[in-house]
Amino acid sequence: MAETIDSLKEIKSSAVASAEVRKPKRDRQGRSYATGKRKDAVARVWIKPGKGNITINEKSIDQYFARPVLKMIINQPFEVANRENEFDVICTVKGGGLSGQAGAIKHGIAKALNEYEPELRTVLKKAGFLTRDDRVVERKKFGRAKARRSYQFSKR
Repeated sequence: MAETIDSLKEIKSSAVASAEVRKPKRDRQGRSYATGKRKDAVARVWIKPGKGNITINEKSIDQYFARPVLKMIINQPFEVANRENEFDVICTVKGGGLSGQAGAIKHGIAKALNEYEPELRTVLKKAGFLTRDDRVVERKKFGRAKARRSYQFSKR
């Protein structure tokens, strides 16, 4: 049966003993990998120590994303973790539009940072970057113009 614990000190000591220290996950080249998702977009992200270069589908971030808002979204995990210009990012992204792809890359970067440096988990989790945003477009229903909008009513 289960052991009985009589004092708070025993509870603390058992919790510390059961808490496991997370180890970084890196491949032979020193990279960490993660998959990020947002809407219909899926991003495969590798990060490694470098000068802050971000490559998306073999293009630079400036060529792939023209809007500054999308570039800002991608760099948010680095800013929160105080790791700007410390990692090179190589990613491939498929599906969705540019906004969904930027969100997928952000999610992938945050997860890869968590794999590379597990002590950053609390900061990234508090900012909400490790949680997948599961909102997707609602499907169109029959008898409707869109998902919820009906056709215009006409008396005659």
